[in-house]
Amino acid sequence: MSGAQKRIGRLAALLGAGAILVGSGPMDRDNPSCPANPDWGPASVMTLTTRNGPDHHILVADGVIDESLPPRLLAAIDNDELIGEIWLRSRGGDAVAGNEAGRIIRSFPGMLTRIRDGSTCFSACNFMFMGGSRRVVDPGGVFMVHMFTHTADRSIISESVMDGTAATTELIGEIEQSSAMLASQDNDFLIRMGISRRLLTEVMYRQQAVRSADNPSTRYCLSQSEVRLYNVVPEEREG
Repeated sequence: MSGAQKRIGRLAALLGAGAILVGSGPMDRDNPSCPANPDWGPASVMTLTTRNGPDHHILVADGVIDESLPPRLLAAIDNDELIGEIWLRSRGGDAVAGNEAGRIIRSFPGMLTRIRDGSTCFSACNFMFMGGSRRVVDPGGVFMVHMFTHTADRSIISESVMDGTAATTELIGEIEQSSAMLASQDNDFLIRMGISRRLLTEVMYRQQAVRSADNPSTRYCLSQSEVRLYNVVPEEREG
């Protein structure tokens, strides 16, 4: 068997397993399901620009999600009745704004959200993407998830430990309460959007919130088979 035939055979095996999602670039050593250099767009506030599609307009959403996004998103779709598709590329941002953006998208029947080949949708962008009543992750597109947490600023934890037992105990109580609220909100959102809650229990909540020497993985990128398994990408029905 020639070298070319062997390469084709390996590629066919991977495709059959549904493992190809992130394209042909190098993979992340610490997060092996994800690309080493994800293209999640600029580290600036999300821009919303419109381009022409074959039979509708496409809204391109590119950048960081912040609290200004939901009203801008609503105005953009309201002001152009030909928008039928939204392309997403984002490293995430404000979780509450991401959820609200997802609900706004769902309020427009038939709206399609898409992660294009080479683009990454991470963190709060996941929930914006799931707002589409139709959803597509193109081969080579990256739906990247992590464990959601309210304690991204680790310096707060360090300061509370230095302040003593009482401060640490108080902070732990706040984290427990906020984590419970976040889990409840996530579950409610997924139910409303028709996504399997197993995405939370089997994938998102199994990621490490803090990288450690024993387990450096804090991100997971779903394969094409997994985005269908958890109904992140719903099966198209005929008729």
